[in-house]
Amino acid sequence: MRDTILVTGGTGTTGRRVSAQLSERGFCYRVATRNPSAKDHIRFDWMDETTWAAALEGVKGVYLVAPSGVTEPLPVMIPFMELAIHNGVKRFVLLSASSLDVGGPMMGTVHAWLSDHAPEWVVLRPTWFMQNFSDGQHLATIRDEGAIYTATDQGRVGFIDAEDIAAVAVEALTQPECVSGDIILTGPAALSYDAVAQTLSDALKHPVKHHHLSVDELAARHMDQSGLPEPYARTLAQMDAAIAAGSEDRVTDTVPRMAGRPARALEAFVAANADVWSKR
Repeated sequence: MRDTILVTGGTGTTGRRVSAQLSERGFCYRVATRNPSAKDHIRFDWMDETTWAAALEGVKGVYLVAPSGVTEPLPVMIPFMELAIHNGVKRFVLLSASSLDVGGPMMGTVHAWLSDHAPEWVVLRPTWFMQNFSDGQHLATIRDEGAIYTATDQGRVGFIDAEDIAAVAVEALTQPECVSGDIILTGPAALSYDAVAQTLSDALKHPVKHHHLSVDELAARHMDQSGLPEPYARTLAQMDAAIAAGSEDRVTDTVPRMAGRPARALEAFVAANADVWSKR
């Protein structure tokens, strides 16, 4: 019986939450990972085509997360997606981003390919993750310096919890009927980084300050602090400039409409994760 959902990026930020929620709801799933370590795992490597067929056995739907560290994912992903369709996969749910339009760079090209070739497809386009503060780029500076560095000025973002992204992904993967298309996912409020810093300050009982940098200053910081190559560092800094210009200043009803519950507010997220910002 073809009823399994394959979760690529299955141990990542959204993938592990997708698989957990599929498990909680009793769906059959398989976690694709380069280093399988549990009974629901299967070896899968985007760069090793010999791992694909077994991962796709009995699969009806795939949660697609692009291979990490690949700036142009489409050439890597096309052979796998073609094999999946040939083997009977019906539905694809792709993790993209709110800033990536169809046909645009990175996941935008994968989005366009799916719209032309997949039997059923949904492209999830979430805005910036709340986990960037607790697990990602801002964790160390919040914890160690009481600081957030951006070039967003007063631009606002509808920050979203990865748990909410996963909840929508599960609905998109399992609903009997699929209306192919892309959907923008946000949290319940659009907030500036000044507002985020204030929320953190209130919850942690010590000051957290948002430092306003220029695009050039932020790009230099990415290179100096993270060792990023200049083109990539500048691309990231320009994304902040887009936020400053209002590109992410919106709130959608996707989470409550599809998941059947309100999207998690930043205040609740910060309260639940306060320990991660405690100095060690």
